[in-house]
Amino acid sequence: MSRVRSVIRPDVLAMSAYHVADASGLIKLDVMENPYRLPEALAKDIAALVAGVAINRYPIPSAERLRALIRQTMQVPAGCDVVLGNGSDDCIQYLTAAVAREGAVVMAPSPSFVMFQMQANFFRLPFVGVPLREDFSIDVDAFLQAIAQHQPALVWIAFPNNPTGNAFALDDIEKIVRAAPGLVVIDEAYQPFAGASFMSRLNEFDQLVVMRTLSKVGLAGLRLGYLAGRSEWIAEFNKTRPPFNLNVLTEAVAIRLLENKSVLDDMAARVLTERERIAPLLRGLTGLTVYPSAANFILVRVNGAPGRGTRVFNAMKADGVLVKDFSGGHPSLQNCLRLTIGAPDENNAMIRALKHALE
Repeated sequence: MSRVRSVIRPDVLAMSAYHVADASGLIKLDVMENPYRLPEALAKDIAALVAGVAINRYPIPSAERLRALIRQTMQVPAGCDVVLGNGSDDCIQYLTAAVAREGAVVMAPSPSFVMFQMQANFFRLPFVGVPLREDFSIDVDAFLQAIAQHQPALVWIAFPNNPTGNAFALDDIEKIVRAAPGLVVIDEAYQPFAGASFMSRLNEFDQLVVMRTLSKVGLAGLRLGYLAGRSEWIAEFNKTRPPFNLNVLTEAVAIRLLENKSVLDDMAARVLTERERIAPLLRGLTGLTVYPSAANFILVRVNGAPGRGTRVFNAMKADGVLVKDFSGGHPSLQNCLRLTIGAPDENNAMIRALKHALE
């Protein structure tokens, strides 16, 4: 152990690994997965496709066919390109690497997706988290002031935001993009449930990049994320991307599913319908504050003394439902639980467990 401590960076030794809870035997509503399986006919088609993939060969690093299909189906503007990642986490890593000159500052709202700060820490870049308002809206004046003070090389804006679920005002985001001296990345992981997007505006701003993932629309197991931006940006990001980061099975299956994108759109629509169904049911529960959501989850706060949120979380888990407990994390998320939108029967069980835990 003494050798470990003498070799590994002290800040890494002090970190905790990203924790994913064991969901064995539980209704899993903690990590924003799509609850629906593929139609049987399409699943069989993919099984046959996978059987014919040459897994003894390395992937083609350019993945041109898949990239072209993403540009087409996701309406990436002319003059822009995409670079692929093993999920959004991969994209965050090699994008942060691309800007990691000494003293470069990374900035994001706080709280937001934890990997923005983690990757800045890994590359020893200063991270500035600009606090959200009490209602989790963005304080654009404070953000503009922070930009003027710190001159960030990289600004992350999750739209909608994770873990709060709300979509920041478009005008506020535009002000931030125009003021930023460096790169601004709009993380649109939850775009299928939000409607609004900055994808069509990529050519409007010199320094704008959009990041998305297919995880939230039913392909979490494939691990496919991508960055879309002007070709000159994408060319630089490709230099920090490992050459074989996307495996041949992911590529083959993603192509087939994007050729059947209406299936993914239908699954997203079903999740959206469920979100609108259960939101008023949650608001009807006593002792709960329910925040607006433009994502495939709803953030709630258990009213009461610190620690009550964790007690409700544990009671729900005992009733067979796993959600995400943010108590003990960011101070503004005290007593907050994040409820992923599942299938109707899962959501009904979640509401029953939550109601029972609040009693």
